[in-house]
Amino acid sequence: MKSKYDRLTDQQWQVMENILPIKTRGCYSLRNIIDGVLWILRTGSQWRNLPENFPKWESVYYHFRKWGSDGTLMRLNFMLNKFERLRQGKEETPSLLSIDSQSVKSAPFTSRDKGIDGNKKINGRKRHVITDTLGLIWGVVVGPANQTDGTAGQRVIEPLLGYLYRMKKIMGDQAYKNGFKDWVEHAIIGLEVEISSCPPSEKGFVPLKWRWVTERTFGTLNFFRRLDKDHEKTTQSHQYWILWQNCKIILNRIK
Repeated sequence: MKSKYDRLTDQQWQVMENILPIKTRGCYSLRNIIDGVLWILRTGSQWRNLPENFPKWESVYYHFRKWGSDGTLMRLNFMLNKFERLRQGKEETPSLLSIDSQSVKSAPFTSRDKGIDGNKKINGRKRHVITDTLGLIWGVVVGPANQTDGTAGQRVIEPLLGYLYRMKKIMGDQAYKNGFKDWVEHAIIGLEVEISSCPPSEKGFVPLKWRWVTERTFGTLNFFRRLDKDHEKTTQSHQYWILWQNCKIILNRIK
């Protein structure tokens, strides 16, 4: 994984331009705005430290917030996921998904929407993601670290119901056994939840079928300094950064 940020190539921009026919506010190009967002993602820098060779930080931040709140970022993430799946010879939407969570420490200035994960002994927030068998992120919810996985899992699934028409099975660990599994199988006809667990004879970390892909996805978040811990004042911003990270991973595969 590269340690520095390289601007979007012409091939990468062509893919994004075809997906997002949107305009920017002001005189800056859409390509430079996105480069500014991805630079912040890679370096973890404060918005006000955005270098002068990018658009003004106020403009980049405005579009970061606007695209996240109006659904533009979610549509971009969906379209890039479909592009990558087709590129790898898969159907454009998945039938099997895996859901999991990861608790991360919060920065000192983060004072709201956080809690203590009693199992992991982490004071911060918990990010819940659902991925396909390629490790692509289709949904994300960030909340206090003491929030139950079952409750957050419902919030992850609900926005996907109108898009992932092939979704047949969701794999999760024991944390999703109570509440989440019952809710899914009663509320969503034809969708099954499979709860996996380590064999009693095994000790330590044991890779479980398909769920290791989600664990690998969590590992890639740490290559982006904005996501190595929770630096955000709001959970919404943290969710936006995870979607941008998924988009950037896909773009890196375009040569």
